[in-house]
Formats: sequence, structure tokens, C-alpha cells
Amino acid sequence: VTLVESGGGSVQSGGSLTLSCSLSEPYDRQYCLGWFRQVPGEGRERMGVATFDTDDNTAYANFVKWRFTMSQNIAENTLHLRLQMSGLTPEDTAMYYCAADGRRFNCGDYTAIDFTHWGQGTQVTVSS
Repeated sequence: VTLVESGGGSVQSGGSLTLSCSLSEPYDRQYCLGWFRQVPGEGRERMGVATFDTDDNTAYANFVKWRFTMSQNIAENTLHLRLQMSGLTPEDTAMYYCAADGRRFNCGDYTAIDFTHWGQGTQVTVSS
């Protein structure tokens, strides 16, 4: 499983960013994909999790952290998960990671330790 992340960068306080994650050529029927963020010295904070079903090409969000929105879809044999962030503050500065796992239980119950595949991360920096 290879996760490709994009969309990080530097913005001023109040700005917006959209992070994108894709998983190509899925081999399991169902997946959980999620976005997490981490600042140095702290654990990974869950930002959003979604369920994907490759049999009927459906996807839906299980959990999204307030202030942010998430969209998800399956297209051309690729799973897509996007995290739309607005009203950003310096406290949102972190490394953001996409994670994936073949669904073993309700994706809404997944936490960081449950995911087996991780992207390399994309840095978000918000300046005041």
C-alpha cells in the first residue's frame, strides 16, 4: 500500500488549505483511511476517518474534527481522501499524515495505533 499526500504548505492565520491523500490499486474490499496530525513531542491527533468500499465504489466519512471538512471518493481504481481546513490558526501547525488499513472493524473507532500504513506526511505551517 502506497499513500500519496499533497497540499501542505505555509499560510497566514485565517487561511485555508486542502490536503489530499490517494491510495492506488487497492486490493482489499474495504478500507479505512484517515488524516492525523502531530507536533513534536506529542502523539498523533485524529482529524478525520472515512470508510471506502471498492465493491460498490462508495465512500463516506465516519468522523471529522470540528472546523474542518472532509471529502472522499473512489475514482479510476484509486481511493481519494481530502481534508479541507479553513480558519487556520498557528495552533494548527503540525505535520499531517494520511493513514490506511484494510477495514477490520468500524472505521469510526480507528485510532492511530490501528492503522498499518502511513504516508510520509505533509507539513502545514500557519503564521500569525
